[in-house]
Amino acid sequence: MEPWILSERPDAPEEACGVFGVYAPGEQVGRLIYFGLHALQHRGQESAGIAVADGHTMTLRKELGLVPQVFKESDLSTLDGHVGIGHTRYSTTGASSSWENAQPMLSSIGPNTIALAHNGNLVNTVVLRDKLKTHGIRFRSTTDSEVMVTLVNHFTQEHHSIRGGIREAMKLITGAYAVVMMTEEALYAFRDPNGVRPLALGQLPGGHWVVASETCALDIIGATFVRDVEPGELIKISSTGLESEQAVPRGREALCIFEFVYFARPDSSMYDCTLYVARQRMGAAIARSAPVEADLVIGVPDSGTPAATGYAIESGIPFGEGLAKNRYVGRTFIAPSEMLRQQGIKLKLNPMRHALEGKRIIVVDDSIVRGNTTRKLVALLRESGATEVHMRITSPPVKWPCFYGIDTDTQEQLIGAMKSVEEIREHIGADSLAYLSIEDMVASTGQSADRYCMACFDGDYPIDIPDAVRKGKMALEKPAC
Repeated sequence: MEPWILSERPDAPEEACGVFGVYAPGEQVGRLIYFGLHALQHRGQESAGIAVADGHTMTLRKELGLVPQVFKESDLSTLDGHVGIGHTRYSTTGASSSWENAQPMLSSIGPNTIALAHNGNLVNTVVLRDKLKTHGIRFRSTTDSEVMVTLVNHFTQEHHSIRGGIREAMKLITGAYAVVMMTEEALYAFRDPNGVRPLALGQLPGGHWVVASETCALDIIGATFVRDVEPGELIKISSTGLESEQAVPRGREALCIFEFVYFARPDSSMYDCTLYVARQRMGAAIARSAPVEADLVIGVPDSGTPAATGYAIESGIPFGEGLAKNRYVGRTFIAPSEMLRQQGIKLKLNPMRHALEGKRIIVVDDSIVRGNTTRKLVALLRESGATEVHMRITSPPVKWPCFYGIDTDTQEQLIGAMKSVEEIREHIGADSLAYLSIEDMVASTGQSADRYCMACFDGDYPIDIPDAVRKGKMALEKPAC
């Protein structure tokens, strides 16, 4: 077994991006997108952007930072039009702290402009980029999203049709993508043939259309969820209404199951199931499969809280709040001093001694990816007087890296791939440690396993990964037991 490499990065898998699109003549489109992005802020905190158009002119505002840091009231007053898209970014390809890598991405097609925002990750970016460079095309960013918008541009000119350009681009790109795109006049949305990343279609009370990564972003602006954008589907929304086509054939359905475990907000719904309910079921399931005597059940906020309530109800052990979360820390460009860095987790989570002292604690969390944060958390709980700390994780061990838009790093950084459960328990310093089984995790969603991508747990990748890409992240032939 290779030695496990300690990482100072967060324990949870790091976020995908959030996309949002609106076609709503007569409405304040820029403001609608702003609030939609607010609801999707949990999916990306490195940059935010909005592009709007009024039929003639397209206006773009994007910058590094959180949504309220990037957009002021004066910005929203200039983002006027009938169609627009927005994006919150967490980098999965390309440097994170670069304005050029922020989205939406713009490209000119003759006298017209297109803007594109993308959630996901392409696995054949290098091949496509090299091919485009041979045609004399130069790139300003390091993202796969720019490759995508460049392909759409190229094929649109060849076919003299935006939809034709998107269709041809979809035939070439491989990987996970949920995309909103716009011209000066119309909104487009399209999704990879496996449906790895989510994309929801909604309608405003006046009949206008909205597309978003999650249903919580529809709720915040008063839109009603209509349906999901289907895998391989291409939608155009314009003055003539909504037009849909199956741009590329559907593949094996493979929605990322980590949306249920961690990524999506608990008030969002997927597959007709509210994420809060699914997480409660996960907590109840691990209470049945891994019971332990204790005095208090607490969740690691925020994603662990619904599961902790499920555990408490199922086990009969009281639920309590043992960790206070500073929800305003987020990602920051201000580096802490070495002393603060050593405090680590206290920047975001602070244990409540009065609730923990002298008690046997069950801590419910969604995942352990690298192990560093969990180790600090267990130590903090003990320092705050907990006599026993039992970790319960509502997903299986993460053993395989993600190539589809979640930054789980290399396999050597995944503690579940390099250590057994007992070795992980010893490393994090818990009195006991148990993970939810794949079967119980899937059952909690109310769907069958064949509807999900679970590659990070079982190594079964629904989309083939090129060897050159795979070699950069893989360390093992098969995961450790």
